Parts: sequence; structure tokens; C-alpha cells
Amino acid sequence: MATLTELLAAEFDQETAVTRRLLERIPAELFDWKPHAKSMSLRELASHIAGAPAWVRRILETQAFEATQGGPERPAGSLDELLSRFDRNVAEGKDSLAKAPEALWEQPWSFLVNGQPRLTLPKYGAFRGFVINHLVHHRGQLSVYLRLKDVPIPSIYGPSADDPGV
Repeated sequence: MATLTELLAAEFDQETAVTRRLLERIPAELFDWKPHAKSMSLRELASHIAGAPAWVRRILETQAFEATQGGPERPAGSLDELLSRFDRNVAEGKDSLAKAPEALWEQPWSFLVNGQPRLTLPKYGAFRGFVINHLVHHRGQLSVYLRLKDVPIPSIYGPSADDPGV
């Protein structure tokens, strides 16, 4: 029977592979486009997505994260930079997962604001929320951005209108 760490690592692999296929489709000439004045630009959203896998290490290798430790990711200057950042963060996340003992998932992890816990939960819950769910949420936004600009959407959990393959 697979361990929890193995199951979560497999899910991380699946979700990041699908996410990379979507990121690869971004046309560089649309980097600064936004669907609405209140929305992030395509560049900002994609850069945020590229940074999401970095949370694996933040969660598994620390007991807390202070919100003031880092602001938003610097937006990528090019598609190559964006993909390189994503790939580096995924590789670091896989490395952290490979080292994670089973007992780690039950340990508490806190998200701090000005030194005060805003949220404390087991590392399992932090991983699911700050990594997997967050990545899937923003990937969904990105797929809408691309659809609005007629960029073909790859298969994600099954066929898309543009990609019948799985």
C-alpha cells in the first residue's frame, strides 16, 4: 500500500505536469493582457502559478511562514524565464516531498501575519490548500484567460474542445 507521502507526490506530479502544458501555451505577445481592469495580467497570473510549487518546501521544511517575508513574485520577463522558474520550483518541491517522513504531515504549520498566526493546520492541510488547491484554482483562471484569446487549451482532466487526448 502506498504511503501518504507517495500519494501526495504522485498528485503533485500529475497537477504540475498538466499545469506546465498550459503554461507552455501562453503567447508572449499576450503577456501584458488582462481580461478586466481588476484582474492580474497574464504575465502576473502565470508568474504566480510558476511560484506555487515553491510552497512545498516552505511548508515541509518550516514550521511557519511570515507573510511579510516575501511579496508577490517578480513577474517573469519571458516565457522561457517563466517555464524555467516553474520547473525549478517543481524540482525543489519533488525533492522536499522525497525527503518527507510520514509523521511530518501531522505536524502543525502556521501562516503568520506580523508574527501572529492567521492560520494553523497540519502540514497535510497546508500542502493541499497552499499547493494543490491553489495551483488548480489559478490554473483554472489561466485556462479562461487563454480561452478568451482563442489559445487552444490542452487536455487537463479529460479532453478539451481543442485537445481530445488525455
